[in-house]
Amino acid sequence: MLYELTTVASPPLEQDAASSAAHKWVLAGEGRLLGAWRSEIGELFQIKLMRGFETAEALERERLRALMSPHPFNIHDPSSRFSMEQYARFPFLPEVEPLAFGRFYEIRTYHLKPGGLPPTLAGWEQAIGPAHD
Repeated sequence: MLYELTTVASPPLEQDAASSAAHKWVLAGEGRLLGAWRSEIGELFQIKLMRGFETAEALERERLRALMSPHPFNIHDPSSRFSMEQYARFPFLPEVEPLAFGRFYEIRTYHLKPGGLPPTLAGWEQAIGPAHD
């Protein structure tokens, strides 16, 4: 499975409307909604949407739907913006499933040095252990 993390940034007074519009957009398209969050610390007024896709083609169709739309994610405010990032899970982790662990979540981004992925994978696998299916 491939994953996409979409970030929608909106003006403060438009966040509720943007969140509702983006949610409807995602449910009308391909892929499976796995999570939705709003930022309250750091870069504010962002909505993060995580979707899972069975194939690269399905993910690409959804990206094109957003990129070719005059109002991607059903958002009409011209000051709103969005970005989409694609991810694959580490091979030793289970697939992402929607769950609730509490009210607050931390989303981190790590940047690797060239050639840094193999030692990073090895370190995380050693720390976490193999997936339990």
